[in-house]
Amino acid sequence: MNVEEDELRKAVLEPWVMGLPLKLGEETWEPRDSRLTILRGPELPASVSDDDEGWTVAQRVAEDVTRGMLEAAEASVPAQTAVLVEADSLDSALRDLGNGRLGRQVPWATAVERIQARDPEVTGVILVVKRSGLAWPAL
Repeated sequence: MNVEEDELRKAVLEPWVMGLPLKLGEETWEPRDSRLTILRGPELPASVSDDDEGWTVAQRVAEDVTRGMLEAAEASVPAQTAVLVEADSLDSALRDLGNGRLGRQVPWATAVERIQARDPEVTGVILVVKRSGLAWPAL
């Protein structure tokens, strides 16, 4: 698949380094179950007939830049962590947090995995996002 570097960064590298699933075409790829290879080289000629042949030709004429691209992505993606709080209910967890009882940080991918798997021990999720520069309208 040929993509521009900006598209590669947004669609592949950023989700990959955060451990999030990424969708390419009709396929969804899980970083923990996959291997990523990024080749930089000339666009393949139209005469290349199938994906297997294209991959073979690309490996021959292109440079493997996977390591450098992943290192750059890891350096540029803001660290995302999740805070795990053990409590009997969401209300209890909020009360504990309000009283200064801190949870423990876990990797973002671990939290996403538990949520996607519908882990029965996950009883609530609080998503905190950066405030935009816009003010909320007064109601």
